[in-house]
Amino acid sequence: MSGYASGIVAILCINLIFAYAIFVTAAAGQLNLGGAGFQAIGAYAAAWLSSSAHMPASVTIPLAILASALVGFLISFPVLRTRGVYMVLATFAFGQFVSGFLLRSPTFGGAIGMVVADYVGVGALIICAVLTTVLVFFLMASRLGLAIRSIHDDELVSTIMGVNVRAVQVAMFTLGGALAGLSGALYAHHFSFVEAQYFNSLLSIYVLLFVLIGGTQTAWGPLVGSLFFTLLPEVMRVGGSWRYVVFGVVIVLMMVLRPQGIVTRALVARLSPRNWWPASSNGAKRVADAG
Repeated sequence: MSGYASGIVAILCINLIFAYAIFVTAAAGQLNLGGAGFQAIGAYAAAWLSSSAHMPASVTIPLAILASALVGFLISFPVLRTRGVYMVLATFAFGQFVSGFLLRSPTFGGAIGMVVADYVGVGALIICAVLTTVLVFFLMASRLGLAIRSIHDDELVSTIMGVNVRAVQVAMFTLGGALAGLSGALYAHHFSFVEAQYFNSLLSIYVLLFVLIGGTQTAWGPLVGSLFFTLLPEVMRVGGSWRYVVFGVVIVLMMVLRPQGIVTRALVARLSPRNWWPASSNGAKRVADAG
């Protein structure tokens, strides 16, 4: 694999894990615009432990995940007291606070950033991306996933039906923080350098677009959204600076023509192998099986 292809695959893997971090909260009815803050916590935790505490990546990455998950758990309680645009603003403020704190903290290198000692190759990134994808698919197919989808569709009805909405949302916020921390730790160890300016509000908006354009109804959405937003800009490089204009137009058209996202439950149901056979054939097969 060439260096260019390896770099694209690495970015795709990090983006995919980051997108699933935002997806698990969005699937439970929470729009998180502070994703860059959680990713920064994971990246800087891994960077500090690697460079200052001289720990290997096999130790720093799990500790970075735990740090981000703990912050996600603690932040979820005040954030979940808000609704709608106020929740978006609260998570946005959190991301800005983390970026500002790291930018002015000499312990974490300030504006200069930090060099990360231990390196993680693209192979490990691919494994982490695959495991994250399998985890989220399994989660959404479980009873907890059913509760998450019900909260996304109608929080009040979910409460009436006995779903502990607050517990589910806290769990998803914590899991989202953990996955964002994983993506940040992998970013730090693969590119061997972190700086606070990278983890800005535009990054949070960008990864949220991964999820919203891909779709929040199924676990296929972030996968498709990550592929779309990571590979399309590379394909359009031949257009020079005009690629940014074309890319913006494509995003606007997608939001107008497909506001529910590229992948929906109805689309997944239509593409399911169970629907490939005519109803009469399915009936005949059931009769034959019964006989």
